[in-house]
Amino acid sequence: MAEARERADVVFFALVGAIDRLATQRLERALPDGLSAAGLAVLSQLALGGEPPTPRGLAAALRLSKPAMTHTLQRLEGAGLAAIAPDAVDRRRKRVALTAAGAAALKTASAAVRPRLDEIRAAFDAAQFEAALPFLERLGAWLTTHP
Repeated sequence: MAEARERADVVFFALVGAIDRLATQRLERALPDGLSAAGLAVLSQLALGGEPPTPRGLAAALRLSKPAMTHTLQRLEGAGLAAIAPDAVDRRRKRVALTAAGAAALKTASAAVRPRLDEIRAAFDAAQFEAALPFLERLGAWLTTHP
């Protein structure tokens, strides 16, 4: 009798979780002390420019929970890498901006992780990544709208 195959959705989520953990570990080993993968993502988002985002806007853009974003912003602000200030129009809101030290840390961190990303890019071609994106984007959007 043939052995029952696990459901593809269960295997998929197990693989995605494992890949996320492995990729985060690989990335964080290359980062300067005190900077996490989430912190790097926030600094990268802040470096895009434009109006300084709100913590809620950052959490939505990076698909992080509000508590995870609060923790990450507290660490970045404590290290002097980000500045959090009241919104000029609505003082109840906060805005987050990249500091000069944050821009320098982002530059250092980007240079540190680039070789690890280049190794991955050498092992898998762009077409393989492109082929996976439509499904992952749809799944991420669905999960975001169906909490």
